[in-house]
Amino acid sequence: QVQLVESGGDWVQPGGSLRLSCAASGFAFSTYNMRWYRQAPGKERELVASISTYGGTTHYADSVKGRFTISRDNNKDTVYLQMNSLRPEDTAGYYCNAVFALSQRSSYWGQGTQVTVSS
Repeated sequence: QVQLVESGGDWVQPGGSLRLSCAASGFAFSTYNMRWYRQAPGKERELVASISTYGGTTHYADSVKGRFTISRDNNKDTVYLQMNSLRPEDTAGYYCNAVFALSQRSSYWGQGTQVTVSS
């Protein structure tokens, strides 16, 4: 069955770093564009970063540009989000999303991992 399992969320102090992982199974990972979303209480869901099938193209929300890096390892069927210089406003649930590259219609979601940035 299709699964996306996020991990790496934790509590961290402002200025700290975390690396989130999303392990995929049950589908052809390298044929899917991958995205990270986040949602904080009382706020709308935000697309944080995206990466194309073999990592050739990446996009970032303005709010994280220069601080976060999305990457993928197709041999491990895993997408990562390296988060540096974390701020309290980065506190949110972070969710992994897979979108079939050819149709841009099929979509899978993980359950999320919590990131909390505070002193």
